Amino acid sequence: MNTEISGILLMYALVIALAIPLGRYIGKIFNYEHTWLDIIFDPLDKLFFKLSAIDPTKEMNWKQHLIALLTINLVWFIMAMLVLTNMSWLPLNPDGNPSMSGDLAFNTAVSFVTNTNLQHYSGESGLSYLGQLILMLWQFISAGTGIAICAVVFVAMKERTTNTLGNFYSFFVRSCTRILLPIAFVVAIVLAFNGMPMTFEGKDTMVTLQGDTIQVSRGPVAGFVAIKHLGTNGGGFFGVNSAHPFENPNYFTNITEMVTQMLIPIAMIFALGFVLKRKKLSWMIFGVMSIGFILLTIPTILFEMHGNQNITTMGIAQEMGSMEGKEVRFGSAASAYWSIATTVISTGSVNSMHDSFTPLSGMNQMLAMMINSFYGGCGVGMLNFYIFIILAVFISGLMVGRTPEFLGKKIEAKEMKIAMIIALLHPLLILVGTAIACSAPAVTAGTLSNPGFHGFSQMLYEFTSSSANNGSGFEGLGDNTPFWNIACGLVMLLGRYLPIIGPVAIAGILASKKYIPESNGTLNTDTATFGLMVFAVIALVAALAFFPALTLGPIAEYFSII
Repeated sequence: MNTEISGILLMYALVIALAIPLGRYIGKIFNYEHTWLDIIFDPLDKLFFKLSAIDPTKEMNWKQHLIALLTINLVWFIMAMLVLTNMSWLPLNPDGNPSMSGDLAFNTAVSFVTNTNLQHYSGESGLSYLGQLILMLWQFISAGTGIAICAVVFVAMKERTTNTLGNFYSFFVRSCTRILLPIAFVVAIVLAFNGMPMTFEGKDTMVTLQGDTIQVSRGPVAGFVAIKHLGTNGGGFFGVNSAHPFENPNYFTNITEMVTQMLIPIAMIFALGFVLKRKKLSWMIFGVMSIGFILLTIPTILFEMHGNQNITTMGIAQEMGSMEGKEVRFGSAASAYWSIATTVISTGSVNSMHDSFTPLSGMNQMLAMMINSFYGGCGVGMLNFYIFIILAVFISGLMVGRTPEFLGKKIEAKEMKIAMIIALLHPLLILVGTAIACSAPAVTAGTLSNPGFHGFSQMLYEFTSSSANNGSGFEGLGDNTPFWNIACGLVMLLGRYLPIIGPVAIAGILASKKYIPESNGTLNTDTATFGLMVFAVIALVAALAFFPALTLGPIAEYFSII
């Protein structure tokens, strides 16, 4: 037990130790300060812009940034659809895997373009190597998109009064070449040297210990897994994701993948402090997010290490904790830690099966995605938290009788309307989607492995994961049907782009307002008191909205088995 806890503390400490200097480096990239990689990537950036006929020095307002983002995402979606629906006859298909149906290709293309990576197929049999490489490219692109649009918001927060916020294409390319590519390259090498396949050959013939001859899938796994975690994408090369021995061979690779997926979301917090020159603000944000993460993590680890009491009453020992659906090489504690980290962050990768966790652990996994503001994904995690900062500033101003101001800009009715729409959108998508699934048993018939409380949790989890752009699932749900493919695809689209549009619009509107210097009457937003206020707003607006649904699912399941 002590060893397992030590491993968890080591993983979290490594993340913080690496995230602080990485945040400073990201801040330099956003500020266009010199970095040691410029000599390598400046010529490459210039080549990209020359070939695409884009002027990276052309300033854009917030609306132009959004138009650029949405336009190129549409182009990538169309490209993904073309490849996925034609894989059977395209090259790099040594195993002869078939093309996807239209509804499954729609779901998959939306999933990877939106940084969700919800997979209604099994990777090794559902994709050719070309399909895997295309999706690996989208894992770079979607993560770079999130980081770039977050940079736009940082610039808007930094400037006193302006209508121009840099160039989206420049932020995007710099995010991909200077952040994602070099780190992913190093991680891929580490994973490959620890037994992860990196080949374009087809299935290999192997003989098992009991003498059976089997065909084992392989492929360019190490490169795929590196960016899947670094970009908080989470899509698995194999059907069981990082529970597969080729996708996560040992405890060292488990640590590497765990640290990698948490690295950029936490680094973005410190990048904010560097860009704005407000370190106290970044530490306040880090403190609020970390408290939320810890409050979800500790109970989940305890639940899984203690196991299921009904099994104990049967006289079966559970010294290793609840091990159903978990890998022995990782254990119950590290699996529980991963499950919360991957849902608090929008990675969605798994090293164990979330459907097998005890009921309250499953609730914490869903709650992490429902709140969707503790660390979050690459860039978009900070955008989600920005909405709650705006709400907290407004409420705090009303409570103390002061005009709500944030970083020298008055927050007025227009910004509050946008913030509330975005804050309520997430519950709307999840609860309405789940309600439609529950009210249409003919459509969902045969897709649930458990028709009781747990079956409701499976449907609730699927829409929660889709709206949070997470991608993990309670895999007892048979989700490769037209209903689930199309419904989840639409939720992923709305859950990705509207929460980007809202914060960018608010930041752009505030940036154009007259700057008001701070005075004795200004509300300090970098204090522990204000941090508690933000936490309270998150708890009231985000968490409590889902309590009735959680009562019908995991909480009811818990009381049914005690």
